[in-house]
Amino acid sequence: MPKEYNPRPSAAQEDAAEIALPAHVAGSGALDRLVETARDYARAAVSDNTLTAYAQDWAHFTRWCRMTGAEPLPPSPQMIGLYLADLAAPQRKTPALSVSTIERRLSGLAWNCTQRGFTLDRANRHIASVLAGIRRKHARPPAQKEPIMAEDILAMIATLPFDLRGLRDRAILLLGYVGGLRRSEIVRLDVHKDDMPDSGGWIDVLDGGALLTLNAKTGWREVEIGRGSSDRTCPVHALEQWLHFARIDFGPVFVRTSRDGARALADRLGDKHVARLVKQTVLAAGLRADLPEKQRLALFSGHSLRAGLASSAEIDERYVQKQLGHASAEMTRRYQRRRDRFRVNLTKAAGL
Repeated sequence: MPKEYNPRPSAAQEDAAEIALPAHVAGSGALDRLVETARDYARAAVSDNTLTAYAQDWAHFTRWCRMTGAEPLPPSPQMIGLYLADLAAPQRKTPALSVSTIERRLSGLAWNCTQRGFTLDRANRHIASVLAGIRRKHARPPAQKEPIMAEDILAMIATLPFDLRGLRDRAILLLGYVGGLRRSEIVRLDVHKDDMPDSGGWIDVLDGGALLTLNAKTGWREVEIGRGSSDRTCPVHALEQWLHFARIDFGPVFVRTSRDGARALADRLGDKHVARLVKQTVLAAGLRADLPEKQRLALFSGHSLRAGLASSAEIDERYVQKQLGHASAEMTRRYQRRRDRFRVNLTKAAGL
């Protein structure tokens, strides 16, 4: 029988796989404190969502190894190649995974192997050739979420009540839309710098608007949110209203509310709330009413806010790129679902 592997290592196993003093160095209070500090930094190198996904990847792979009678460690390029093939063309009655999901699974396996002191050579021909074949045979254009345009966001916020929960959700939608923010960037905002240890940035409300300083997946960046043409549509006004009536002057900007929506609680909102809020208000506003409800829900997500800004903002592309925090203009253009199509006509420019 192959050895059983726990997909979620215990604290002792995790410590053994993490940073520690060399065996020949005697421990001391100062060195032990440095080890703990180094471990904290190492954990912070990967986001919680990524760690959760990698843990699920490892659990799935070790379960597959048990079913096939193989050992997960040390990593065998031949077996991992077979594992990838099974993900793309499963032998059992399970759905085939997309190419992007298979690539993510492989990244998760490589990370988990590294944490356990092994090296997974993704360039090995048993892995690389199988993955190249999967890409060639099964790759499809990436599924893109529907953008939320200006008229859409106005219809969505119009469905929200004016109780405390409605004020909060209105500020989330408007701030996320105009800022082109990711779900995690929205909910990890604090009122002031260094308010909370799980902070992802903070907000400064100025006369001309709000300045967001974000510690995002691409590094630190500043996002300017200007004041709108009216209080009804202004994201900064919506933010000020929420903070004022929720009596928030410290800690997370967006927190949970009581069941009756009348009282702000201390707990920070999770990023899934943004996705649920987008879907709920999309349905309530009647967007894409020509489609069944299930298809409408699948079309929109929290990412629709970022895609909407990129698609609707009629300004120089450089400013959109900066607001979204993209390293390249090419990435920004992927978000522009309806903008710039055929605006540059190379056929006519070529004289035809």
